[in-house]
Amino acid sequence: MSKLELLAEALEYVEQHLQEDLHTEDIAAACYCSKSTIEKLFRQLSHTSVRDYVIRRRMTKAARMLVEHPEMNLLDVALTFGYSSNEAFTRVFCQTWNCLPSKYRENKRVLELYPRFHVSLESGEEKTMSRRKFDISELYDLFQSRKNCWFVCCDINHLVPINEISIKAGDLAILTSLQRMEAVAGEDDVIFRIGGDEFVMLTSSEDEAYAKGLAEEILSHNGEPIDFEGRQIPLSLYAGIVKLGKKVGRYSEMFTELQSVIMQAKYDANSAN
Repeated sequence: MSKLELLAEALEYVEQHLQEDLHTEDIAAACYCSKSTIEKLFRQLSHTSVRDYVIRRRMTKAARMLVEHPEMNLLDVALTFGYSSNEAFTRVFCQTWNCLPSKYRENKRVLELYPRFHVSLESGEEKTMSRRKFDISELYDLFQSRKNCWFVCCDINHLVPINEISIKAGDLAILTSLQRMEAVAGEDDVIFRIGGDEFVMLTSSEDEAYAKGLAEEILSHNGEPIDFEGRQIPLSLYAGIVKLGKKVGRYSEMFTELQSVIMQAKYDANSAN
């Protein structure tokens, strides 16, 4: 079994057992490999431990449950994901989302802060392991129904120096970037993450001016700092827009097109400076 096949199997096992008492040893045993092998693969792909990846996926799923199931109280959601008390669940949720579960529920919008990683078995292993991509296949039907609508594509400007301050500072930058997009999004616009620091908003509009206005509003907040443990860290984004049309037909092509828009936005911004 290749590294990519092993990683794909491990990721699938994680998804199927997020609501259970899941440990690295369990994943390794299910994949018939050593614990150290699984840890190494996850760190290559996610730059985090297996434990941190599992927690982030749980809290992303929990956030969706909070919004989509308002009839469930907080303890019901906590118990679903293996937490025996509101306090324990709230502590982990706040560490991930930087807000209380009750506050998140008020937003009425699901943000995929940590979607599951995407592994393409058709790609070369070195390329796949070095570039983090997320699985957005559950949105495929929406892409098809909105193929003539505009996408707004964003990327963080210089995330690496923020991560060098602290991985937690980088996580806050990622969350803040999504929140800036959320703040300008229309009621039916959908925001998701496609890469380590790459984000996309699929609008419900075929009007180019609408998409341009969203991108300009997002960029208007460039330079505004995030507050990490009393330290003010400036945060800026790149932003570009695109209408894919028939190009949403193939999953891999869609990723390539969206990322090319981000690369062009980076080039245009750096050329203007």
